[in-house]
Amino acid sequence: MKMQHVYFDLDNTLWDHRRNAYLTIKDLFEKQEITSKYNIDFEEFHNVYHDINEDLWEKIRDGLIGKEYLREHRFYDSFMHFGVDDKELALYFEEHFLDNIVSHNELVDGAEDILDYLKAKNYTLHIISNGFQEVTERKCTLSGIAPYFKTITSADAIGVRKPNPRIFEYSLGLSDAKKEESIMIGDDWIADAMGGRDFGMDSIFFDVYKEGKQGTGLKAITHLQQIKEYL
Repeated sequence: MKMQHVYFDLDNTLWDHRRNAYLTIKDLFEKQEITSKYNIDFEEFHNVYHDINEDLWEKIRDGLIGKEYLREHRFYDSFMHFGVDDKELALYFEEHFLDNIVSHNELVDGAEDILDYLKAKNYTLHIISNGFQEVTERKCTLSGIAPYFKTITSADAIGVRKPNPRIFEYSLGLSDAKKEESIMIGDDWIADAMGGRDFGMDSIFFDVYKEGKQGTGLKAITHLQQIKEYL
């Protein structure tokens, strides 16, 4: 069956979440004068935050915690690492982070080019994201990529996250697509590559940070332009 539908993850696949989050937290860090008040270096703080946030998102993906736990803990635990026990400060960062991150809308290198390429070849494009619904839609709209997609599915819409097969089934159902004519592309090995494959879709792992998961029996790329080799 001819491939017709291309499903993308959003964060760090098309929308450069790591870069945009870095810029947002840096703005908040400077506005609150964290370095002068607490003698914390921003780069050190960001590295700690990044590791804590990644771990919490993995636990959300695996169903161990909910999004409220993540929102309560990612900044609080980061500040606690440096001996700053201040829930009000952590809440300030959390609330302003979600509001301000969409002020930075850098895309992953090659994102618009590959979307133009796939549209020109008459593929129908979709988003399946584990992020929050409202934030996901704002990211797509404010970065200018929303018009490329027929459907945008966020985990909040169904209450489960990739790699749970229900979110793939739900998203395919929105556009009456069949597994056999659909492919999933994303940067999360478990949620996107393995999740799509186990659901019965073809999948491409976008090894954006060059983790070295090549040669594992699944298609893998390190730059979005390489999608052209498969589609």
